[in-house]
Amino acid sequence: METVIVSEYNPEWTQNYEQEKIKIFEALNSLVQGIEHIGSTSVPGLGSKPIIDIMVGVSDLNQITEKQINDLGSIGYTYVEKPDFPERKFFRRGEWRAGTHHLHIYKYKSANWVNNILFREYMRKDLHSKVQYYNLKKKLENEFKHDRAAYTKGKSGFIQDILSKARNDQELRNCF
Repeated sequence: METVIVSEYNPEWTQNYEQEKIKIFEALNSLVQGIEHIGSTSVPGLGSKPIIDIMVGVSDLNQITEKQINDLGSIGYTYVEKPDFPERKFFRRGEWRAGTHHLHIYKYKSANWVNNILFREYMRKDLHSKVQYYNLKKKLENEFKHDRAAYTKGKSGFIQDILSKARNDQELRNCF
């Protein structure tokens, strides 16, 4: 099992995203309707597992064919079939269980797209929630050091609570 390590925030995560964004955009070109840095590495000051999460929005997931899978493969991204998540195409960069980047492709402005942005924006603006989330992640890291699935599951209630708050935040609702 992958060891869960929550690192202190690293400003290089944003620079790394910006470099990858260019490569991904070039690989997918006209299919890209939006590209975003998501997850904890996209929130300044928030510690995280050092995996850069990138979200690409396309008009239809069926546009991601063998050609796009091969094009992304040429820049280091491996397609990982996730039958339990038909609303997403998932790619990993880096070794199995030691990936450095996760690429999530969703239908642009779908519920998943919006939720990822709402979560990121709420965490960026609410210091108290950011501190709570970091403390939860450190607690779960200690409890589930060698159980990534349990670590992820342990965060789900908090994430749903933040999404609920974000949906009720007038300022954030006006972004969509």
